[in-house]
Amino acid sequence: MSDPTYTPPKVWKPTESGGQFANINRPTAGARFEKDLPSGEHDFQLYSLATPNGVKATIMFEELLDAGHSDAEYDAWLINIGEGDQFSSGFTAINPNGKIPALLDRSGDAPVRIFESGAILLHLAEKFNAFLPKDGNRAEVLSWLFWQIGSAPFIGGGFGHFYNYAPEKYEYPINRYAMETKRLFDVADRRLGEAQYLGGGDYTVADIAAFPWLAPFVTGEIYGEASTFLSIHEYENVARWVNEILTRPAVQRGRIVNRTWGDEGKQLRERHSAADFEGKV
Repeated sequence: MSDPTYTPPKVWKPTESGGQFANINRPTAGARFEKDLPSGEHDFQLYSLATPNGVKATIMFEELLDAGHSDAEYDAWLINIGEGDQFSSGFTAINPNGKIPALLDRSGDAPVRIFESGAILLHLAEKFNAFLPKDGNRAEVLSWLFWQIGSAPFIGGGFGHFYNYAPEKYEYPINRYAMETKRLFDVADRRLGEAQYLGGGDYTVADIAAFPWLAPFVTGEIYGEASTFLSIHEYENVARWVNEILTRPAVQRGRIVNRTWGDEGKQLRERHSAADFEGKV
């Protein structure tokens, strides 16, 4: 139900919002404390957490390695967003938006920072000429990639927040974002009813981007009872696609990098070499 007592003031001012992430939410950007980031031996330094957006990057790296791109070796460092690691001076120097994932590419003459998960996928795809066609259905792949990037806030900050994390449950925002999440699943389901993968015949960055957001609803791993609440079983083509991608070894590895919750056997807080996965997947 709605809150009949709240009338927005003429000028908004910060208030204690409550909820799971109240301690880190502020209306300002920038570093909150001085701290350098750790650094490893590889050209690629990833600073992340195994949220859906973070998993995009680690799956991409693992897929590149499986495809034979040995130069894609990377160090993955844990950024614990619940503890505010993303507000260090070192992290905000790479990502001024203060969100994971963030990547430092040291493979060229000078280090290059890349932030935003979609930008990281596109940067790596173009650098290694992989998982993104140069012609043909390139535009289709890019369209689905950016479809996912535009969709994530409705699913996470919208539905996920109001259904699972908000300190109070209100009917209007839950209904609003449940409707949009189901619409997005229907978009994907219709597409996957006519093509094996989102971009067409091949597995691409479009699938790598969308999978970490859609798969947890199919497997029931996100936002409590959200899968039941949203009747995710209705989207059979999405389920087919999810279960197919789940069999990929690179995906199995990428999903546990920088993971700090769930089955301890499926957690890898940091990743610095393939040997780190021994006994995990």
